[in-house]
Amino acid sequence: MSNKPRIAVLGTGIMGQPMACNLAAAGFDTAAWNRSETRYQALTKAGVQVMSSPADAVRDRDAVVVMLSSGPVCEEILFGDFHQPAQGCQGAVHAMKPGALLIVMSSIGRNEAIDLAARSQARGLQWLDAPVSGGEKGAIEGSLSIMAGGTEDAFERATPILAAMGRPVHIGPAGTGALAKLVNQLTVATTIAAVSEAMTLAEVGGADPARVREAMLGGFAASCILEQHGQRMLERNFTPGGPSKHQLKDTRSACDAANELGLELPLLKLTDQLFSDLVDHDGGDLDHSALLLEIRRRNGLDDY
Repeated sequence: MSNKPRIAVLGTGIMGQPMACNLAAAGFDTAAWNRSETRYQALTKAGVQVMSSPADAVRDRDAVVVMLSSGPVCEEILFGDFHQPAQGCQGAVHAMKPGALLIVMSSIGRNEAIDLAARSQARGLQWLDAPVSGGEKGAIEGSLSIMAGGTEDAFERATPILAAMGRPVHIGPAGTGALAKLVNQLTVATTIAAVSEAMTLAEVGGADPARVREAMLGGFAASCILEQHGQRMLERNFTPGGPSKHQLKDTRSACDAANELGLELPLLKLTDQLFSDLVDHDGGDLDHSALLLEIRRRNGLDDY
């Protein structure tokens, strides 16, 4: 009989599904729940047990991984009362056994993480806020960058679980993982904005954007954003790996954190406004590399 912890995954969307499958592939007894059933077939094929409610998924599990869309959704599913068709269900933490490990890997605000951590610990649970970077590709490959906030003990306990999904780094106490993700998202978002402007300037100025990108990849401007999202921009392939509406949620949370700390971050503010405008122009469900379309719209170019 395996000594590995039994795990539940709440939220099996673009990121959560491959993360759950990687946990099962690593030999963890894995159960999962998601509001939508669209990905259940892939989960079942990977050996993940699909459960009908969050409470059923987490009951008697040693660790619970949460990969939901936002802080409010995490709070609702973990602590609130919500209803599925013909089925009421109490928040999942009420069904977790004392001492279980709660690992919230969603991108949530710093204060949200601190609050949820305190409420979880008050119920006798161990907590980590452990958001990720690497997108759908990293989730599939099990190569995510994982930024963990919580106690040393909780991190050590979680490390074998997190290692099945990527490379975990302990940042510090509860809330610092969430803050590190906001720092990451600030960097990602502003770089996407810079690459969007660069590709537009190259094209309108008469240079081949593909060749400009190729040349840039050999110099100091090289980055994962230029490599991966620059290619998406060239192909106009905006099928979401990271939807723009989620990027906006993160830039807005980063703005909130900066305001709370008394910081003036002008690049963040401008980038947040660009993503807000993209979402307002029906780009919320497009990949965040679709910020190129907002730059083109502002310049009256013909394919925005």
